[in-house]
Amino acid sequence: MKKSVTLLLFLMLFVSNDLWSQDQTKTTTKPLKALTIVYGSDECHHCTDTKKYLKENNIEFVFYDIDKNQEALKEMLFKLKNANISANNLSIPVIDKQGVIFTNNIPFEEFLQKLN
Repeated sequence: MKKSVTLLLFLMLFVSNDLWSQDQTKTTTKPLKALTIVYGSDECHHCTDTKKYLKENNIEFVFYDIDKNQEALKEMLFKLKNANISANNLSIPVIDKQGVIFTNNIPFEEFLQKLN
């Protein structure tokens, strides 16, 4: 988890110039039919628990591992910026539920209930 946060912070600094200059009208990854997008890491227990919860409740989703997919990381940061959510002290996973962006910054059970 610590490795993921460190990598996230490094990548945020690395891509920040590119992120702020990108075309504001397009995104870089497109799910086919999913209404929920999960940005996280396979090394994050909250992320794996979120995926498990979504599968158990038959909620269609797409998962992007931001440690491995730089384009997904850029897209996540762009969405956070547009939603006025600070990337400082960011807690993953980050969820895009039909255009509503939220993070795991509340008690985890409450966070999971927001996924329904």
